[in-house]
Amino acid sequence: MKKELTEKEKLFCAYYARDGEARGSAARAGYCVAPRRSAEKLLAREDIRTEISRLEKAAAVAPSVEKGLKRLAFGSVADAMKLMLCEEDLSPQDIEKLDLFSVSEIKRPKGGGLEIKFFDRLKALERLEKLGAGEDTVQSSFVQALSDGAKQLSQGDEP
Repeated sequence: MKKELTEKEKLFCAYYARDGEARGSAARAGYCVAPRRSAEKLLAREDIRTEISRLEKAAAVAPSVEKGLKRLAFGSVADAMKLMLCEEDLSPQDIEKLDLFSVSEIKRPKGGGLEIKFFDRLKALERLEKLGAGEDTVQSSFVQALSDGAKQLSQGDEP
């Protein structure tokens, strides 16, 4: 059975994933007596290394997700309209140059014409709002770990 990480261990993982400094991460997480030794023991554990790796990957993905959501929410649809209203057939090279990031689907019905569906801008804005509010991010778990660590320290819990 897999043992759950303590709040202090989660806090250490969050600090370490952010700055990669073992002793300081342990000290900030609440390992005050011997932070360097505590950090070494923590980093020797597979479950701690796995959690740090997960947090590092999530932190690397978050900025690109936010960038993509902004592009969906505020990006131009001019190239999609150009494609739809174009009288002549575009070459593959011309199509490759078009910015169709906000397009979710393109259909050419049997009766002729072109049907273009776009991603929902409102949903993208809602997701951006959640990101801005601290939801769905590694940062929110980091802040939660900080809060939990502060509560433990104020209650007198020591490592």
